[in-house]
This record gives sequence, C-alpha cells and structure tokens, in this order.
Amino acid sequence: VIYPPHSKLSDKEKTNICYLSFPDSNSGCLGDTQFCFRFRRSSGRKVSLCCFLDQLDRDLPVYLKKDPAYYYGYVYFRQVRDKSLKRGYFQKSLVLISKLPYVHLFRTMLKQIAPEYFEKSEAFLEAVCSDVDRWPPPIPGKILHLPIMGIIMKLRIPTYRDKPGTTPIVQNIHQADAQISMALPTVHEVDLFRCFCPVFFHIQMLWELVLLGEPLVVMAPSPSESSETVLALVSCISPLKYCSDFRPYFTIHDSEFKEYTTRTQAPPSVILGVTNPFFAKTLQHWPHIIRIGDIKLPGEVPKQVKVKKLKNLKTLDSKPGVYTSYKPYLNKDEEIVKQLQKGVQQKRPTEAQSVILRRYFLELTESFIIPLERYVASLMPLQKCISPWKSPPQLRQFSQDDFMKTLEKAGPQLTSGLKGDWIGLYRHFLKSPNFDGWFRSRQKEMTQKLEALHLEALCNENLVFWSQKHTEVETVDLVLKLKNKLLQADREQLPVKTDTLKKLQTHINDIILALPDDLQDILLKTGTT
Repeated sequence: VIYPPHSKLSDKEKTNICYLSFPDSNSGCLGDTQFCFRFRRSSGRKVSLCCFLDQLDRDLPVYLKKDPAYYYGYVYFRQVRDKSLKRGYFQKSLVLISKLPYVHLFRTMLKQIAPEYFEKSEAFLEAVCSDVDRWPPPIPGKILHLPIMGIIMKLRIPTYRDKPGTTPIVQNIHQADAQISMALPTVHEVDLFRCFCPVFFHIQMLWELVLLGEPLVVMAPSPSESSETVLALVSCISPLKYCSDFRPYFTIHDSEFKEYTTRTQAPPSVILGVTNPFFAKTLQHWPHIIRIGDIKLPGEVPKQVKVKKLKNLKTLDSKPGVYTSYKPYLNKDEEIVKQLQKGVQQKRPTEAQSVILRRYFLELTESFIIPLERYVASLMPLQKCISPWKSPPQLRQFSQDDFMKTLEKAGPQLTSGLKGDWIGLYRHFLKSPNFDGWFRSRQKEMTQKLEALHLEALCNENLVFWSQKHTEVETVDLVLKLKNKLLQADREQLPVKTDTLKKLQTHINDIILALPDDLQDILLKTGTT
C-alpha cells in the first residue's frame, strides 16, 4: 500500500524499498525494530527545479542539505508470533519515504503512529496523512508545531547561522489546551556515544577514515545497529559534509550490489551498513571493516582492544572490533578516552557522554578545517579590483604547495594540541571526495559574493549620466545586461541587500525613461534575453 495514493515511484524504487524494509532473516528481530535506509532515485525521474524545498535548503547547515539523487526510508518493523497466520508470525513494516535526513524526527513520528497502524490498518494512514498536510513548511530556525494523532511535536530545524555544536533548546511549555506536546531536542542527531561504544578506543581513527572518504563496511547483527552506526560515522566530521555515498542498511538485493561489491576495481568511497553473513565473504577485500556486536551501554569500562588484521575476519561471527591495516596520521588522544571512561564509571547519562563526544569531534574537525578556510579566503580578489564596467574578477587558483606553506605558521597547532603527521593527513584529504565537495561549495559561495559586490558597485554609479554620454545602442545593451543581472540575483539567491536590487531597478527605469518613446516601449516590454 502507498500513501498518499498519487505518490509516484518507479518499479526499481519500489523493489529497493521492499527489500530494504525488512531485516535479513538471520537478524531474528522479534518485537518492534526501527531503522533507516537510503537509496538512489531512479534516473530519468523529473527533479523539480524550483521546488519549494530548494529555497529552504539555502538556510540549512551544509550537512543537512538534501541530496536530490537520494531518498531516505524510515522503517518501523514488527515481528510477533501469531498462530492464526500461515507462517506463524505477524511481520509488517511501516516505511516513511522522505528527501529529508531528519532521522530523529521521523523515528519519533513512526513510534507514535506505527503501533496503532498495525492494529487499525489503512484508514488510519489516511488520518495520519491529513495531519501531515497541516504541518507548516520546514523552515530552518523557526520553532515548529507538528500535530500527529493527538500529539504536538515541537522542534527546531537548525540553520547555517547556528554556532556549530550548539542546539537551541525547544522548551516544553505546558499547553493550556488538552493537546499533549512533546519537545524534540534534535531533528537529526543519533545517540553518538551508544553507537561508538563497541569501537570506543578507535574513534579517532574512524574520524580519519570518514574524513578521507575511505571505503568502510559496518557489519552488525541487525539493521537498527547498522543504520545508527553508519549515521554516527557520517555525522562525526560535522560541520563538514560527508560527500560520498553512504547506506545505513544495505542488502544483497540492492540495485547497487554488483557495483559496490565487484573485485575488478578498488572498493568505492562509500560507507555500507550490512547484516547478512554473506557480506563477510563478498566484502573481504574491503580495506576497513567495523564489526559490531549487539549495542549495549557498558555497565563497566570497555576493555582496550587492538585493531585487528583483515585476514582474521572470516565470518560475521568474528569478534567485534575494527579490522584494518590503516595507520592513523595523528597520535591518539588519550584524554577523550579517559574522560568517557570516567563517565562510564560515574554512570554519567548517555546523552551527556554523547555531548562530550560530539564536542570532541567538532573541535577536531574545526582544527583541521580552519587552516583550509583561512587559505581559501585568501584566494578572493580584493574589493578594489571590482569595477562596475568590467566582469567580476575570477578567484585565484587553489595551490596545494601554497596551502602547505601556510601550515607552518597557521596550521592546526593553533587550536589543537594533537601531535602527528598533519601534513600527511592534509595531502590525503586534498585527494578525497570530501575536499572536492567542500571546495566546490566554498567556490560557489565566493563567486556569488563577487557577483553581489559587482552589483553593488554598479548601483553606486550614476548610470543615467553614463547613458547620456553613450550611444543608444550602448545604452540599450546596458539596460539588457542590468535586467539580466537582476534575474541572476533572484535565480541564484545572491547575497545582495533588497535595497540594492530596488536601487538597480530604479536605475534601469530612469535610463529607459531618458530614451526615445519607441525604444522605451520595446525595453519596458522586454523581459530579458
């Protein structure tokens, strides 16, 4: 069953969803299980260009921007004994498909509706859909109230202006009316400490592997563990966006199975979460494998575990741990391990442990990225080079050698006490998809900034005086160019003040009115070329 009924999915998408909506038979998930997956949209599907979500996307932090090529599936699966059924079990999944990576929000929502749906079936989904139709647009930065079956979920979607690592608290104010409200502390974060607990001693090495876009497999006993661990890995380099593909739960039926498991080429830059024992054989040639047992919060301090050799990984029953021959670039930070171990001994709540771990990853990523930010900012031409009568100047080229020279005086040592081969880490990073994605987005931002400064320079000129000293042909040419500039500012959402755009429109109107009547008529009708 699909709700709403008018939703269009290709046959390939439907097949992928069907296979990904159920745990592998060996997982033995009795009772209720929640997990998430991610799958490729079929090629040839129309992607709505001026979609409303795209406008909201601009205000999101980079790691929450939606990827038009993928959908997320959020699953609530129930398996209970039922002798009245032929197979002896009731097995059903309710799956919510969305372009949005708001894991915690959709997980909470499914928890509210799935148990009731299993009892009431289809008509109940119609009621859920009419509730969702009443939801306000997902505007970043606003406190949103989302009704769902008699409960109001209160939440705030982060914006790119938020200081990284801070989450403005959504207060749970007691409603005067009868509606029960539930404040969500986050829309997208997973329980970081719980996920990293089984590989506690290797968190820093895993951070390096994710940062460098290395091929990683998470082998777990069930989809909930595999999906949470993959999402935790992807989020550990925040505020950087992980730019390669990642699959929180991946099965042998996936349409990309052949592409990702072939031995004819090196494993791709992707993080896969798997539960089928078959993968232990199929993915033996992958360089980094994380093997996770049942995720339980440690009652005592986890034991120190060495990194294991890949050749020791024969089956999915192998001991939990990290199997790799990778040598980290940075020396181990013993401080964070001690801090978290102390938390375990003192029975510190897992939420508090996650906050400590998230702050540690954030500081590590920021120490790494600040020197790059500083160098890339220096590629921007000076404002005095911007002339209203010439095209905006180009950004200077990124030079790896020049960047490396800046590290001696302005490297990560300014913000991090960690020793090690930072230079080697940067060299490796500059070849990775994460650098490519980060640099492209910086380039786009800076080019738009140059376009905006160019517009402002034009506005500050006396354009009517200029047109009086030039021929009609040149003046008409200027009007068309200015109209195009206005269109571009709107289309690309350039960072220009509204007053500047109004001023430019006034300039255009004044120039047109100074021209002969026949030209005025043509130019006032002409939109743009």
